[in-house]
Amino acid sequence: QVQLAESGGGLVQAGGSLRLSCAASGQTFSSYVMGWFRQAPGKEREFVAAISRGGGVTEYQDSVKGRFTISRDNAKNTVYLQMNSLKPEDTAVYYCAAARTAWASSHGERYDYWGQGTQVTVSS
Repeated sequence: QVQLAESGGGLVQAGGSLRLSCAASGQTFSSYVMGWFRQAPGKEREFVAAISRGGGVTEYQDSVKGRFTISRDNAKNTVYLQMNSLKPEDTAVYYCAAARTAWASSHGERYDYWGQGTQVTVSS
């Protein structure tokens, strides 16, 4: 069982930056693929980024490539999402998720555990 807790959301102007963190409980964090997803009001949840167990492989949604960076610190049981050059369309609740499979990529159904989410609001 893994419990995930996101933090770092808030209100920021367009062009600004935020760094989201997701702290995981348990001692097997390094055995999980980690992902970030987001859901805007009235829209379906969408994939943002994923990172492999060791951190050597990452994947991003096209709209965030070059602006967002996912990383992890297995010693701290934490995954991060650095978000730069934020746009109003990035406004959403951001969720981190953990998957036991070898690679979960953008497939939400492959993730086993989810956090409660943190709100990110980007004003124009």
